[in-house]
Amino acid sequence: MKTVKVLVVGNGMVGHKFIDTMLEKSELQKSILEPGEALSTQFKLQTFSEESRLAYDRVQLSGYFNGQTAEDLALTDADYYKQRGVDFTLADKVVAIDTKQQQVTTQNGSRVTYDKLVLATGSYPFVPPIPGNDQPHCLVYRTIDDLEAIEASSKQSQVGVVIGGGLLGLEAANALQNLGLQTHVVEFAPRLMAVQLDDGGASLLRRKITDLGVTVHTEKATTEIVAGTTHRYRLNFADGSFLETDMLVFSAGIRPQDELAKQANIDIGERGGIVIDDRCRTSAENVYAIGECALWENKIFGLVAPGYAMANTAASDLFEQEKPFLGADMSTKLKLLGVDVASIGDAHGATEGSQSYTYSDDVEQVYKRIIVSADNKKLLGAVLVGDASAYGTLLQLMLNDMDLPNHPSTLILPAFEGEEAADVGVAALPETAQICSCFDVTKANLIQAVSDGATDMGAIKSMTKASTGCGGCGALVKQVMDAELEALGHTIDNSICEHFSYSRSELADIIRVKKIKTFASLLAEHGQGLGCDVCKPTVSNILASFWNEYVLQDEHVGLQDTNDVYLGNMQKDGTYSVVPRIAGGEVTPDKLIVLGEVAKEFDLYTKITGGQRIDLFGAQLHELPLIWRKLVDAGFETGHAYGKSVRTVKSCVGNSWCRYGVNDSLGFAIDIENRYKGLRSPHKLKFAVSGCTRECAEAQSKDVGIIATEKGWNLYVGGNGGMRPRHADLFASDLDDETLVKYIDRFLMFYIRTAERLQRTSVWLESLEGGLAYLKQVVIEDKLGIADELESEMARSIAQYQCEWKTTIESPEKLKRFQHFINSQQPDDQLAYDVVRQQRLPKTTDNRINVVELVE
Repeated sequence: MKTVKVLVVGNGMVGHKFIDTMLEKSELQKSILEPGEALSTQFKLQTFSEESRLAYDRVQLSGYFNGQTAEDLALTDADYYKQRGVDFTLADKVVAIDTKQQQVTTQNGSRVTYDKLVLATGSYPFVPPIPGNDQPHCLVYRTIDDLEAIEASSKQSQVGVVIGGGLLGLEAANALQNLGLQTHVVEFAPRLMAVQLDDGGASLLRRKITDLGVTVHTEKATTEIVAGTTHRYRLNFADGSFLETDMLVFSAGIRPQDELAKQANIDIGERGGIVIDDRCRTSAENVYAIGECALWENKIFGLVAPGYAMANTAASDLFEQEKPFLGADMSTKLKLLGVDVASIGDAHGATEGSQSYTYSDDVEQVYKRIIVSADNKKLLGAVLVGDASAYGTLLQLMLNDMDLPNHPSTLILPAFEGEEAADVGVAALPETAQICSCFDVTKANLIQAVSDGATDMGAIKSMTKASTGCGGCGALVKQVMDAELEALGHTIDNSICEHFSYSRSELADIIRVKKIKTFASLLAEHGQGLGCDVCKPTVSNILASFWNEYVLQDEHVGLQDTNDVYLGNMQKDGTYSVVPRIAGGEVTPDKLIVLGEVAKEFDLYTKITGGQRIDLFGAQLHELPLIWRKLVDAGFETGHAYGKSVRTVKSCVGNSWCRYGVNDSLGFAIDIENRYKGLRSPHKLKFAVSGCTRECAEAQSKDVGIIATEKGWNLYVGGNGGMRPRHADLFASDLDDETLVKYIDRFLMFYIRTAERLQRTSVWLESLEGGLAYLKQVVIEDKLGIADELESEMARSIAQYQCEWKTTIESPEKLKRFQHFINSQQPDDQLAYDVVRQQRLPKTTDNRINVVELVE
């Protein structure tokens, strides 16, 4: 039997992936041998790591500052290699290659021969040649050792600056913020993530991370780093401005680690990178290069998935198997500073003749853009910021060259009336579709894994490795798994996330029955890990629905979405809306005068909304407490426009003034709004009360609609306008006031108990088993025997009501969060406005059409 010694230089993610692939292929060959048959070739693997530890997950590196240890990030350990006969050396760098003698020399003087050499040396962080860049506390963000140095520096620092606004730069900014530093990002380009995002996506990303407390400086060229006056260093910029900081982290891109190959006269690209062919072979015989050090067709691939593909190609070539490397898709999905960001294919629309569709919702802070071919039939690229849930579907449409629906905009906008939604779900994907690019897992592989007994994501990951690389395919992998399990008759796991093995409705039951009051208690008793951006706001919403405690209490504030944190909707320019409650749309002249005075004093845009109240736009963060103090003193309360809660109760004037009115719709609307104000629910709730069947208040398009009749009130439920219009269903007729309120109590609390995360009443009712008939049995007939419970729960929630702004302005500690800068009361001086129709509006930066759902 022939033994081939394979030496792997570098034990990062890609180097380890190559070793793992070689071991898997060897085991597979052994498994198909006939009894007594021996392998013709045996591979002996050895690896050198410049670092003091074996391979770890660099993709999840920022988790180090969220409680993960080096062991948590590890991809392998010494025992794993020893048990499989893999030799390894740590903390010893290979410094020379003799391609003729097929030998390498290390920094410690070791000389090792090889039959095959694999260079997996990766890349190094680029540090711009700025005078003063080599001082203490000037660091990089690349390895665990780097993170330890950053953590040590943070203990002696107050302000941190990251130079570089790309993927790694924003990861580094997240790390500095987690360490409690006032954080700045300095970027030379005019926008963040210039490679992945277009102007619209980058603009929204900037607004969102600025709102999270990170200050962004674009179009800044740092000319020197000198001693600071108030902080350790001062960064001087080419435009004459400057910024002071205590710590500096360079994350301005990467460069291929190709010096070793260059010294050995192996071909290097004009701008760096070890030149490889389709089999990952270099110009030197028996030498391969994979990962970020390799240059294929003049391209360096800076993501882990292409590196894994190269590792597979090189291993296949050693086993004399055909698996050429033909490039890789550079689409990516990730969460930066808590913001969902995704980029697919031709994100900038560079393809000749391409067209684009853009959806921009400045209220919900979502930006979506798709780029399609000239004939409108193929997807070429996409940008998603704020909501990346469509990433898996869009990526598969592009990768599999699937035809688009007749109106491609339906992929990001509401469907056209009368047109069915395009079938672009997992069922429409061919079995050859690559679901996980990191490990080349197809839909067929996942189906086979389910057939072989995988019934949860843990088993799927173990059997296929899907979603264990960058993790971006996780949602799509689960969709394929669920679809196949359902086809086989299995019950689907609807766990809300990896931290809780329960659906939202199940968590609601646990919280309600066990009277759990905090996220920490729920996590300790029924969850695992630290929680995430899915479960935290969901649990917060459930807690508020049942117990209605102040959302900015210390134990609750860390769970809130951005709008709830600042008790206002953040707008497109980074300012906030101020929306006082005007129950039923009724307002006194004195209160109208106060609204006008406040709007005038703070130069706010004013608008009467469809929900019959007056919204004030353009308030800066530091102004919010000042504005609300004036409004609270005048008798106003928060309108909860920022929360998943009861927003408005729209009304006509009813029989007070209208000659057609048959009941006091206005008075009843005011009573209803005052009853349910502050009630938190899975999604926002809107009501309306009409005084007759002429329906001037449009009650039949609301979550709860009430219409006066000659005999009482008709109750409608499950309607809504907006992106997914639905006509409400008639629930009960000719009700008296007391019965009507009782039914609404029961309906709302049953919805709160059983709906899924972010599910409107319309979608909930359509998905409710038994539909409207079953809902009537529960609410009217008390089929489940819970009517009294539902009414009691509503009464308890109502009794706990407080105006969150009134509570906030009475707390000096809570008011500290309402300032732009940690150590300064200065306002944001970067805002720019035009005067339109005698009111101030944000300056328009481009000619895109913004599709906006107003806060009402």
